[in-house]
Amino acid sequence: MDELFQRLPFILEGSLITISVSLVSAVVAIVLGLITATAKLSRSRLAKTIAGVYTTVIRGVPDLVLMLLIFFGGQLLVNYIALEWFGYEDYIDVNAFIAGTLTIGFIFGAYMGETFRGAILAVPVGLLEAGYAYGMSQRQVFFRILIPQMMRHALPGIGNNWLVLMKTTALVAVIGLNEMVFRAGQAGGSTREPFVYYLVVALLFLLFTTVSIWGLRWAEKRYSVGVRTA
Repeated sequence: MDELFQRLPFILEGSLITISVSLVSAVVAIVLGLITATAKLSRSRLAKTIAGVYTTVIRGVPDLVLMLLIFFGGQLLVNYIALEWFGYEDYIDVNAFIAGTLTIGFIFGAYMGETFRGAILAVPVGLLEAGYAYGMSQRQVFFRILIPQMMRHALPGIGNNWLVLMKTTALVAVIGLNEMVFRAGQAGGSTREPFVYYLVVALLFLLFTTVSIWGLRWAEKRYSVGVRTA
């Protein structure tokens, strides 16, 4: 027990990295999700095809496989471009934090895209037409009417994706990122008590989930103001 309390700050420091990976990945996923949803609802056949292939491939391949493919394949691609295009011969080691956040964001961008697409379709077209009738630009209609209206429909899906994304951050331990799962493995290996340290990690994830659910409930109330519920 004494060893646990001694190593607890070590794991808590890793939890800050886990939270950072989750937040940055969520931002990347939301941006990619909006782009994907817009592409799927556009009139361009090329944009629809690219978005459709992206969501189909990402949702059909396991997250761990994608993590390893993008991390190691990305390093090979970066070094190939550096050598062939710029003549840079030294090996470039891609930062594990950047690789992990971009990979998770890329994966969940596909799920967010489907969430946003359904939410956009749920917004009455008349509201958008009213914005144009008042002289708003396409950008103003998108940010002032479409986004606030669609958020009420998108929040349940966003919440589910966020909770799964947060748990998926545990996969970055396989690429050597020094977050709390990685640190729990180190502590458990040195003390030969992995169950104790992984139990601490499980409780921390449960704490993050509880706080996230409270935040999501607040957001649902915020975006449902003035809406009559059954």
